[in-house]
Amino acid sequence: MPLRQAQGKLADKVGVYACGPTVYDYLTIGNWRTYVLGDLVIRTLKYLGYDPDYIMNITDVGHLTGDNLGDADLGEDRQEKAAKREGKLAWDVADFYTQDFYAGYDKLNLTKPREFTKATDHIKEQIELVKAIEAKGLAYRIDDGIYFDTKAWEDAGNKYGELSTLDQIREGARVKPVAGKRDARDFGLWKFGSKNEKRQMEWDSPWGKGFPGWHIECSAMSMKYLGEQFDIHVGGEDLRSIHHPNEIAQSEAGTGKKPFVKYWLHGAFLLVDGRRMGKSLGNAYTLADIEKKGFDPLALRYFYLTGHYRKQLNFTWEALESAQIGFNKLREQVKALEKDGGKEDESAETYRQQFKTALADDLNMPQAMAVVWEMMKSDLSNKKKQVMVAELDQVLGLELGEVEEVVVSRRVAELVKQREDLRKEGKFDEADKVREKIKAEEYVVEDTGSGTTLKKKRG
Repeated sequence: MPLRQAQGKLADKVGVYACGPTVYDYLTIGNWRTYVLGDLVIRTLKYLGYDPDYIMNITDVGHLTGDNLGDADLGEDRQEKAAKREGKLAWDVADFYTQDFYAGYDKLNLTKPREFTKATDHIKEQIELVKAIEAKGLAYRIDDGIYFDTKAWEDAGNKYGELSTLDQIREGARVKPVAGKRDARDFGLWKFGSKNEKRQMEWDSPWGKGFPGWHIECSAMSMKYLGEQFDIHVGGEDLRSIHHPNEIAQSEAGTGKKPFVKYWLHGAFLLVDGRRMGKSLGNAYTLADIEKKGFDPLALRYFYLTGHYRKQLNFTWEALESAQIGFNKLREQVKALEKDGGKEDESAETYRQQFKTALADDLNMPQAMAVVWEMMKSDLSNKKKQVMVAELDQVLGLELGEVEEVVVSRRVAELVKQREDLRKEGKFDEADKVREKIKAEEYVVEDTGSGTTLKKKRG
């Protein structure tokens, strides 16, 4: 999606919706890459002179486990399953992981939307949208629930699945479809609870007690806050094939074929050691895993900036270590700008325009970062570099202008020296144990090209 710089005054508001987390477990670093993408979109729009109106959903009901098998209408609700796993109420599970999401959101310095919209707070809106679709003859009832009629939608002259890269979407060949569907592509708008087991999360509706389908929430909430048509929709690559085509179909069906969204941005998958990420593979790392190894969450953000959002990025601990070193080096250079130096007559405009060009080139963040490094190595005066860093960091979000001096106790200072001595002796396992002791004192150790530094733990 090419973004063009606004001319003159701020443009009209740009409606932006991001598919947020399903709050049944800790988020992975793959999830966080998508939310950093949403943040970069908002920061870039502001920097280029637009006025974004940002909304993100919280999925706390209706997302079934069958989504992993190719049919999101199969399986058990993730919230209900997590409640059994943890011996809690589904509502408490959702609240716990929502709060953890908010904490991680702050640690990665993400821009807060105008609203975090919870699916359970918008049941009425979802029911009303299903009713509108049904009234147009585009929904039908089976034992399992109310379903969108894809064939009827196409017979009325509409397209389905144009975003998808899966041929199965167009041909209607999904995995193990729910019995009773007229077409394998049809999807649940409102689901009925099991007759054999009472759900914790269910509501009255014109069709009986049940709960909303996963797809309907994003349509209902995005249109409530941004209107029946808005500008940009952000999500992960995994949503491109089914979830987003379903959003388009049900939204345009409910509003009378009004075009739903102008631009779709899909962040590519994050690989781990060259393989897909998965809990069963033991490589679905979380933000807590990153911090346990002594990494600053902002180093993870820096790592994301090294790859284009449309391309898969390969995470390794070595790659994160390199990102941490690069991030530390950049912060050190920014800190050193407090000392005067460089030429006063050099213009920074060239770097500003190069940075904007990179952003307007489909959010080319690797190129944008290259401009930052080139600017830091230039002959610009330190004073001008400080101004430029503060300006460009409005998009980068690395808190480069907020490097803090850390005053430590004698005990922490001794632990740092002990760790450095062990590392010099090649006793890295013992050094890692000392790092944990330092962490227990609420400090993070960072190894840079010029030595070891400390900073207070974030969050």
